[in-house]
Amino acid sequence: MPSTLEQLTSNRVKLTVEIPFDELKPSLDKAYKDIAAQVNVPGFRKGKVPAPVIDQRFGRGAVLQEAINDALPSAYSSAVNANEIVPLGQPEIEVTKLEDNHKDVLVEFTAEVDVRPDFELPDLAAIEAEVPVIGVPDEDVDERIETLRQRFATNTEVDRPAQDGDVVVIDLEGSRDGEPLEDATAQAITYKLGSGGMLKGLDEAVTGLSAGDSKTFSSELLGGAHAGETADIKVTVTKVSEQELPEVDDEFAQLVSEFDTVDEMRADIRKALESMARLDQAADARDKVLEAVIGKIDIELPQALVDSELEARRNQVSSQLAQAGLTVEQYLKESEEEAEDEDAFWTEIEKRSLDALKAQVVLDKMADEEKIGVEQSDLSELIVRKAQQDGTTPEQEAQHMMEHNHLAEWMEEIRRGKALAQMVAKATVKDAAGEVLQLDRIQPDGSITDAPAADEQAEAVEADASTDDVVEAPETVEAPAAVEEEAPAEESAEKKPAARKPAAKKAATKKPAAKKATTKKPAAKKPVADK
Repeated sequence: MPSTLEQLTSNRVKLTVEIPFDELKPSLDKAYKDIAAQVNVPGFRKGKVPAPVIDQRFGRGAVLQEAINDALPSAYSSAVNANEIVPLGQPEIEVTKLEDNHKDVLVEFTAEVDVRPDFELPDLAAIEAEVPVIGVPDEDVDERIETLRQRFATNTEVDRPAQDGDVVVIDLEGSRDGEPLEDATAQAITYKLGSGGMLKGLDEAVTGLSAGDSKTFSSELLGGAHAGETADIKVTVTKVSEQELPEVDDEFAQLVSEFDTVDEMRADIRKALESMARLDQAADARDKVLEAVIGKIDIELPQALVDSELEARRNQVSSQLAQAGLTVEQYLKESEEEAEDEDAFWTEIEKRSLDALKAQVVLDKMADEEKIGVEQSDLSELIVRKAQQDGTTPEQEAQHMMEHNHLAEWMEEIRRGKALAQMVAKATVKDAAGEVLQLDRIQPDGSITDAPAADEQAEAVEADASTDDVVEAPETVEAPAAVEEEAPAEESAEKKPAARKPAAKKAATKKPAAKKATTKKPAAKKPVADK
């Protein structure tokens, strides 16, 4: 199939493609067959209407239009492969020539499309990155043990005023100028006095109250439609319990873990924390290697792709903030964002979005050069990981993938993850003490093998290398609740303590995948009609 390539700009090309009659004929025959099956013509059985009759009754142009649109995707894809370009979006198709004498048909069309800029990857063996040394302070271990003590505490209801350290059950009613505020109203909240994390002034108001007592105080709401506004909060105590924490001894260790002694339990907690820290270190290494690679490449992305990405990201962030009942100003006040004002916030969002887009382009280039493929087992592992993260089953994730046409996107995610793993494996990563890290020996659970198996190299890096987070990127906006509910102190605990601390939420959204070549039918402008 003849085609020529014209370079319009550094990242946009124009393909001129000719479809000879012998290559168009299967689509032409199919068009006649499809039309014959859809129309009723007196004297002919449905599906048996001859081509000349269809031309006479419905026009040759309608047949050609259907045939051309059927042949276009394959012709476009062949031209893309023949000219070795990587499209970054949908092409703009125009049929520029149509010659038809009924025995022979010649079709020519042009396709303008943004393409991946031509660039060279740097010498990955020369890339170096430094990450912090892994360390687990005794305070972190103590914090985990204290959490277990809280979970296994004994609460005894008492008939006296509440005091610091007591566990109370309270009702909250918020109002302003006498009007109730639904966002600031809650019932049967279990709260430990002195733990903080709820409304400012709550501890002082509840201290000294007995079951059945109420008190009204003023406080600033933390979230919802009235976040940042001051409201009158009426707190009513319905139950006061004295909490007794278990002693940290061997009996406690046997109660909350599989170990016989406190020393064994502490060692296991430390080991779990070290494993999580090692995974965090590997993720940090991944980001820094990728950032170092991108920093050595000058990539000019297509403006249309950039504009589309930034608009999609801004709309997504705005929608999430609106659903949370927050303005940007309120979000910045309650979050850990470093942006000082709204303009700085959006500037940072745009920077992260562009960095992520560049990262995807670079990883696609790496995957192409290394001829990285995706196996069925890779997809199965990704589905299992997503199920674990979302608290669903693999079957539900697989169904979601098929219902929302995520297969191509997830395959792309896997391929980029593999490319990133290979990129990190080729680079040199050291910790702050100068020790070269053997990241290919880290397992998905954070443990280390003595020597990596051939099919497990960089597995942990790859598993953690979701292409939605290949560089530091905005996460989902999570609004602070107007009234946060404390988990009941008597909540049962798992035998093994969780090791990872919840990450602080940053602004914004999950990144859309970079646009790649598509085999979807390009929309063609209608050719000049029949002869």
